[in-house]
Amino acid sequence: MAMNHHLYEKLIALTSERNVMVNEHLKNHTYTRLGGQADFYVTPETYEQVQQIIKLANQENIAFTMLGNGSNLIVKDGGIRGIVMNLQKLSAIKTDSNRMIAQSGARIIDVSREALKEELTGLEFACGIPGSVGGALYMNAGAYGGEIKDVLTSTLVVNREGELLTLTAEQLDLDYRTSNIPEHGYIVLEATFTLKAGDPKAIKEVMDDLTYKRESKQPLEYPSCGSVFKRPPGHFAGKLIQDSDLQGKQIGGAQVSLKHAGFIVNKENATAKEYIELIHYVQKTVKEKFKVNLEREVRIIGEDPVE
Repeated sequence: MAMNHHLYEKLIALTSERNVMVNEHLKNHTYTRLGGQADFYVTPETYEQVQQIIKLANQENIAFTMLGNGSNLIVKDGGIRGIVMNLQKLSAIKTDSNRMIAQSGARIIDVSREALKEELTGLEFACGIPGSVGGALYMNAGAYGGEIKDVLTSTLVVNREGELLTLTAEQLDLDYRTSNIPEHGYIVLEATFTLKAGDPKAIKEVMDDLTYKRESKQPLEYPSCGSVFKRPPGHFAGKLIQDSDLQGKQIGGAQVSLKHAGFIVNKENATAKEYIELIHYVQKTVKEKFKVNLEREVRIIGEDPVE
């Protein structure tokens, strides 16, 4: 993709040279290790820079995509046109009494660890979720009986026009693995969680137990997007896939995990195309065998390569 020098100069003026990468390989920024190039990959360091970049994308009529830490995401092999923004440099976490205020780019795992340090209970469930705070709000992340909506009080976001808004948790319509953040095009800048004082020993025991469960059951030795499918009502996705004899099924370098059927792993330099084909194959097989529709939890973004 030929570089748009005009846009490059403007992005550098808004942030700095160290925060703007051209034709950056997105497989370097996703847990699946899949994905083509981003025309511009931008990592702002302040809320104002985030606002200015959105306004610039609007003025220049340039495509704009928000990328979290890439844990619940598949980027197609053709990459993403325009500006891709990552908020990894906005990762501060602070505590104010029983409230924790975490910036969007902080890992939700780190917020749960900070809560333990501050002797606060409520975020133990998040100790194994690999996503960022922004991503956790985006999909109301949850595990082991807890979810973000249980502890979220409010959030600071930027809207499509680049304006700052403070919203309550209720205004996000948080439900099972969904929110209205994508619908409104919000970009999360920070989240405020309200927790309770707890016994650090008891908190640590719960977190250690959940970490053990995760590490013993999940195929963490290979790149993957985490759990691929939402839990269908009355069923478990992994069990349906297992009972369809799909464990070990491989298309190219992508494989249905032998350790946990709800995961698809990048076993041998898979392409996004192979990974997505395997997702569709699993959905089709489970539908034929059990008449159950497996709905994707993972997001798929980007373009197919030009042939």
